[in-house]
Amino acid sequence: MATLGEDPKRLGIFFFFDAQGVADSYVEALLADMVKNLSELVIVVNGEVTAKSYAKLSAFTDNIILRENKGLDAWAYKTALESYGWDRLVEFDEVVLFNATIMGPVYPFEEMFTEMAGRDIDFWGITWFHKVPYDPFGHAAEGYLPRHLQSHFHAYRRSLVSSKAFQDYWDNLPQMSSYEDSVGLHEAPFTQRFERLGFTSDVYVNTEDLEGYTFSPVLFAPKRLIEEKRCPIFKRRSFFHDYQDLVRQSVGNTSLDLYEYLRDHTDFDTNLIWDNALRSMNMADLVKNLHLTYVLPTQAVVHEPKPQKIALIAHLYYMDLLEPTLAYVKSMPEGTDLILTVGSQEKAELVEEACKDLPYNVTVRLIENRGRDVSALLVGCKDIIHDYDLVCFTHDKKVTQVKPYSVGDGFAIKCFENLLATRDFVKNVIATFDAEPRLGLLAPTPPNHGDYFPVFSMGWGPNFERTKTLLEKELNLSVPIDESRAPIAPLGTMFWFRPAALKPLFDHDWQWEDFPPEPNNIDGTILHAIERAYGYVAQASGYFCGWLFSDSFARIEITSLSHYVQDFTHAVAENGILGYEDDMVNNLRKRGAERKRIKKQVARWVPAPLHRPLVRAYRRARRIGR
Repeated sequence: MATLGEDPKRLGIFFFFDAQGVADSYVEALLADMVKNLSELVIVVNGEVTAKSYAKLSAFTDNIILRENKGLDAWAYKTALESYGWDRLVEFDEVVLFNATIMGPVYPFEEMFTEMAGRDIDFWGITWFHKVPYDPFGHAAEGYLPRHLQSHFHAYRRSLVSSKAFQDYWDNLPQMSSYEDSVGLHEAPFTQRFERLGFTSDVYVNTEDLEGYTFSPVLFAPKRLIEEKRCPIFKRRSFFHDYQDLVRQSVGNTSLDLYEYLRDHTDFDTNLIWDNALRSMNMADLVKNLHLTYVLPTQAVVHEPKPQKIALIAHLYYMDLLEPTLAYVKSMPEGTDLILTVGSQEKAELVEEACKDLPYNVTVRLIENRGRDVSALLVGCKDIIHDYDLVCFTHDKKVTQVKPYSVGDGFAIKCFENLLATRDFVKNVIATFDAEPRLGLLAPTPPNHGDYFPVFSMGWGPNFERTKTLLEKELNLSVPIDESRAPIAPLGTMFWFRPAALKPLFDHDWQWEDFPPEPNNIDGTILHAIERAYGYVAQASGYFCGWLFSDSFARIEITSLSHYVQDFTHAVAENGILGYEDDMVNNLRKRGAERKRIKKQVARWVPAPLHRPLVRAYRRARRIGR
């Protein structure tokens, strides 16, 4: 064991991997502060790296190792250690291994290194992962996960590096083929292994008081670690972690608490988070983890918005809905520009007459009756859209294919009540965009009542591939899009947005001929692809999206969702499935998969003409049994 002098010789080994080979601004910030505490730095890159990102990394060191993306972080570190050799490595007082899964520093790394230099230890880390009494990875020799220093940062003193045990460990480290291997075979047992050999470890952020509270304080108590223990780092994973795990181990608040504390109480630039998150993370994960759902008051103005150039664009088709639509339009601040699009001269005259006394700058535009509300925005208003800082886009809504008509009317009510509820509400919306410069789009959540219930959880419908093609091939945008995650999209095509966020969509220069003529299909068209693409275009432009509720409608939404959860839970429980929510869901899925397997096997030996009669008999028997 040893303490370090005033000017220790430190080697830093930084592991970098990105699926797109992009080193974002947070990597530069991390390295810029870290190198102040290092004598040398070597960067190991797994996989590809862009020329621009290579140049960024080269600003910190000439020693960059490019290797095949194999063996995860453990073998990247092994490669760097081998490049130096043990004779050179023992010349350093300390060898520091760290990677791009952490963000920071929230506080200068110098504080940490100065504090730890005075401790008489052989190796140390920043954070603990506390003991888990079982083995989630299937590699633990003793059946549990021991308390260990998390491998996003390890520091090894010369006393450890010079030992035969340490050198043999790295020389003989097995190939890692998965995350489970890396944690189960390397990260988790490493600390205990060398402590049992007589080496002493320590941690900068002492979380003994949180043992029993959480296994992973850096994920489930990050604000506490930063606020109370001056932890200099946080995990990038905080913003895309499986939300199911968050609500199993907490109430789901941890990521938002972290972000708001960083934003409001530290000097850390949260744009570093957004630059990486919007390029590399799915918007659905961000919306869940950061709770990007805005519930705004309808009867009070929280903050007066700053002066901006604001417009409301409305496509008006149903003249019998003109009066109720304009009633919502009147929630806009006086003096706002209103751009109203119609499909005939007759309608234009009716609209102009209805708007003649409104305290707005009203423009009625005659457009082609092709492409509905989507083309009204993208073609009919593309010449003026960038004159504005913020736009509310809406249209009258009548759903005739769903009966009773009250169901479709409910969809319209949900859209309008969460966009234009009151004048105070609209002011609060504008102020929210003021306060969140990276906010690009706000929309009501998809409908979940009546016939629309499946839409809430199956928002892609038949539109995923068409949307993906639109984004990647036609707009040349790169953004995470995943069919297994619901689209964060204004399903109803009513939303608030920054024109800057949707610039790539308007720059595409749509023409009327790009849209199908009437009559149109109810789903699966370019209109529906664009509807689902709005949020991803904003994301690709460097803006995040969120859901918007008025406080009055939020009461209705919460009640409905609570009803659905209770109803479904009771139904599942009645079939003998109990436990955590995810356990119940997984058990239900297993039963469904088993039924399909049995059905497939039975179909092999039951003659085809008997399939339908047997199914009918089975269903009758089930009804009788109930």
